[in-house]
Amino acid sequence: MKIPEKAPDWQSILQENKESLFAHLKVMEPVIKKADSEYLYWDKFKYLTFPPVVTPEKAWAALKLSRVIRSVKSIPLADREGRNFTYWIPDNAQKALHFLDQNIAGQILIDEPVLQSEEKQRYILKSIIEEAITSSQLEGAATTRVVAKEMLRSGRPPRDHAERMIFNNYITITRIRDHVHEPLSTELLLEFHRLISKETLETPEQEGRFRRAADGDIRVYDEKDQVLHTPPPPEIIDESIRQLCNFANEEGGEEFVHPVIRGIILHFWLAYLHPFVDGNGRTARALFYWFLLKRKYWLFEYLSISRIIRRASIQYYRSFLYTETDDRDITYFIMFHLRAIKIAVDELRLYLQAKQKESRNALQLLRKQPHLNHRQRALLASALKHPDTIFTFTTHLRTHGVVYQTARADLLGLHALGLLEMHKSGKKFHFITAPDLANKLR
Repeated sequence: MKIPEKAPDWQSILQENKESLFAHLKVMEPVIKKADSEYLYWDKFKYLTFPPVVTPEKAWAALKLSRVIRSVKSIPLADREGRNFTYWIPDNAQKALHFLDQNIAGQILIDEPVLQSEEKQRYILKSIIEEAITSSQLEGAATTRVVAKEMLRSGRPPRDHAERMIFNNYITITRIRDHVHEPLSTELLLEFHRLISKETLETPEQEGRFRRAADGDIRVYDEKDQVLHTPPPPEIIDESIRQLCNFANEEGGEEFVHPVIRGIILHFWLAYLHPFVDGNGRTARALFYWFLLKRKYWLFEYLSISRIIRRASIQYYRSFLYTETDDRDITYFIMFHLRAIKIAVDELRLYLQAKQKESRNALQLLRKQPHLNHRQRALLASALKHPDTIFTFTTHLRTHGVVYQTARADLLGLHALGLLEMHKSGKKFHFITAPDLANKLR
């Protein structure tokens, strides 16, 4: 991966060209707006089209000045020189947060009732499996999705290191919900890492503990052995983790930080600090999921953010590098993450639309089932729309005004066709929608 080139010294340019820059601020507005909309770094910014009277370097100085004078917030995380990381929320980020607040707290599923009961659980399982696989593949787990899914669905033990990484990630994600009522603590973070790293480290003793000086130098390399990141020294880890936990647990303070932004910052913080010998990325992404579920953004159970990140892995890692390169500005990472979340939500919407279409098609198919009477077709139509419904002989006879024997024959007939499942509770029978009902009607 190419390390981002060093940007021009905008402060020196500003000092040397103060009068001309301020005189041309108006003509630079469109360029600055575009750069903030996409949150461009110098390596992309310099290729934009600039007014004839302005050089790319001068425009960069104007852009940097405009970013610095916004409502910049700092966090307790500092670089190796003790300089704090900062961020701000551009208009596009505000728009993305509004979109997420409308959709990701669960309204999308209230508006789309086709995802219910067993279908919900199947989709959650699918998302957890996808997240477990892609989050591990981001850190080098070399196995195919087909093989990984077969392992997780069948319950067989992992056969190699890559499968163990994926299996551990799956176990961790499934257990996150058990801890959403707890505050973040060092112990909880170490537990997440213990689950994620089990039987994957050369030294088992390193599972579930922070790195130490005795572990040697830790660096992040790309595929060409180029150093991308040198984490802070191990001596500062305990204090930084304490501050990270305080930041995660902070509620009702004077300064409001949107929960999604706070979750993204936690992801960046842990990944930058790199407190473990290995498994830092997987632990950081697990922490992000835990935090958003804790803050009741429960639609994240249905989203695999790592799947989107893996499609754009270069941009993901580059957003870390831009942050470190450009004055510790976490906004680069925030903007990338918000785009990834929005794509995941949009894909969930497409899935729900497909399910709606499938349901409508099934209803049309019901009208073409000559072997079913009108009461049975009405019941199955209800089952397609509301898969959680429990049907009994009594509810059926009352709905259609028929005698007990007719209601019994209707439901038992649907059960015999595999369209309803029958269960017994005491002396009474009840019926529920068969899995994959829509496809069975084709």
